[in-house]
Amino acid sequence: MDKKTNSSDGTAIAYERVGTGPAVILVSGALSAGSSMEPLAARLSAGLGAVPYDRRGRGASGDTAPYAVAREVEDIAALIDAVGGSAALYGMSSGAALALEAAASGLAVTRVAVYEPPFALDAGGGKERAEYTRQLSGLLADGRNGAAVELFMSLTGMPAGMIAGARRSPWWPDMEAVAPTLAYDDAAMGDGLVPRERLASITVPVLAVAGGASPAWMREAARTVAEAVPDGTYRTLEGQTHAVDPDALGPLLSDFFSA
Repeated sequence: MDKKTNSSDGTAIAYERVGTGPAVILVSGALSAGSSMEPLAARLSAGLGAVPYDRRGRGASGDTAPYAVAREVEDIAALIDAVGGSAALYGMSSGAALALEAAASGLAVTRVAVYEPPFALDAGGGKERAEYTRQLSGLLADGRNGAAVELFMSLTGMPAGMIAGARRSPWWPDMEAVAPTLAYDDAAMGDGLVPRERLASITVPVLAVAGGASPAWMREAARTVAEAVPDGTYRTLEGQTHAVDPDALGPLLSDFFSA
């Protein structure tokens, strides 16, 4: 990230801009920094100015206590100001929830696209999220960052064997280092249910996308988001999972943001 802007509370937010067209800010999900968005940014750069950034507490960005989702919305507002005063947003996974909240907060957002926001559709899913929040808070308070990462991975459905393999990987220390930001993503998800009333206040077009090879509940969550906003569209990318291929997603986003 070769640029920085200061958020309202003075936190430095690192970002870069790839391409020279209309700005699209790329909001990453849990345990990821702006670098995870760089392949997608490259594919959007032909006609758009893609803006990956390090969310607070990650990469080259700073952090300021106490955390609140409103502070991350202010981070996006600072980025919008830095790139020209208005921008579209793309959010991935829990970053999708943050992008939607930013649009609902009345920022100068022109369009929003989201990929598989992991909202639950019923009370059972909400209870699971509440139990995750309780366990995560305890682990982080005790400084058990590795266990917090494992808890998150298990929430995503990753098998125990794969989690054990991840612990032995060279990038595990980096995961542990940003584990405290799991609480940030958890806060962005609210109670874990689709925030229908909040989404109904969004006044710009919203594209919600899910992978055809992803679990059915993820597709239904994305569809429900599209139905909850006044101007929403749902699309499925056949053969894609939560780890979506930028080559498959890029053309769909380019068309949406260039409309």
